[in-house]
Amino acid sequence: MTRGCPFDPPPELTKLREEDPVTRVRLWDGSTPWLVTRYDDVREILLDPRISSDTSRPGYPHPSAATATRRMHFINMDNPDHDRHRRLLTRYFAVKRLEGLRPRIQHIVDELIDQMLAGPTPVDLVEAFALPLPSLVICELLGVPYADRDLFHRTSKTIVSRHATPEEMQAATTELHEYLGDLVESKGVDPGEDVFSRLAVEQLRTGQMSRDEIADMGLLLLVAGHETTANMIALGTLALLRHPEQLAEVRAADDPALIAGTVEELLRYLTIPHLGRRRVALEDVEIGGQTIRAGEGVIVATDVANRDPEVFDEPDRFDVHRNARHHVAFGYGIHQCLGQPLARVELQIVYGTLYRRIPTLALAQPFEEVEFKHEMLAYGVHRLPVTW
Repeated sequence: MTRGCPFDPPPELTKLREEDPVTRVRLWDGSTPWLVTRYDDVREILLDPRISSDTSRPGYPHPSAATATRRMHFINMDNPDHDRHRRLLTRYFAVKRLEGLRPRIQHIVDELIDQMLAGPTPVDLVEAFALPLPSLVICELLGVPYADRDLFHRTSKTIVSRHATPEEMQAATTELHEYLGDLVESKGVDPGEDVFSRLAVEQLRTGQMSRDEIADMGLLLLVAGHETTANMIALGTLALLRHPEQLAEVRAADDPALIAGTVEELLRYLTIPHLGRRRVALEDVEIGGQTIRAGEGVIVATDVANRDPEVFDEPDRFDVHRNARHHVAFGYGIHQCLGQPLARVELQIVYGTLYRRIPTLALAQPFEEVEFKHEMLAYGVHRLPVTW
């Protein structure tokens, strides 16, 4: 596809939204699922119980041959199995509980910034700040030793890569799954106050869930809990650096509402899951004047939907004062992101702290040389050299 502004969806997809919003596309395996690009149609699809998230069903539009081999997680289950697994985790990701983590997250943010300020410049913001922060937070929440971060960073990179081979995907997933399974078993013997300990005590000991089931759940939480937020921190910073007047407002803000609004607008504007939410129809469904037949795959392009001019005025304009809370960056319906309250808290603290503490933060290389993650399931930048 044509590459325009790296913050914008490809022009071809924008054109489809305007002219052919429910249309067939061809994937790597020759299959032709439906691509849905308008905001209202996207939300309708994501709410419809006749549209399945089950990756094992024939017709499901896998992004690559490797992702077709991945283990089943609860986000890829339909009800009642989906709700049964999700309910086990809801209390750990409740807004009130995660708001209580603000002081600890603020402390981690300040420590990482102190370390950057004490070191040489330029520095890679991804390696020094964007990746360590959510990794530390999710490790503490789940009960994963941060000392083992090299293992889960390395395996996660393969798991979220579109270009990994099936063999590489299988090896990375197995390695991380076995590590987490062993960890859960150890938590059952010597539990703490973390999520894995609670699952081990309440589910593993009682036989309600197996070691493998908890490890599968943990793999999803660990990978999603650091990869997506790390990408949003770095990519969001780059977007703000490209809009200096709005960055100045964010830097000077003493109103938490402006920081919270900035987070929502960056989530809308960037929408880092660039491969869409994928589904398969269980029954014939009418969407946007087209009939999607039972067994046909569906891809909902949330990044394109979040630029729909019928919903967002001047959608390609970045505006920290926009009310963007109704975006679909976290999905919609029963499968919307479980960890969104944690992501919001982390991003609000980052955007409210980093630019205030380093007011002269600047890109240390030409913008045109920034390497974007076009090959990953979650969009971002590989490196972000900055100075001050």
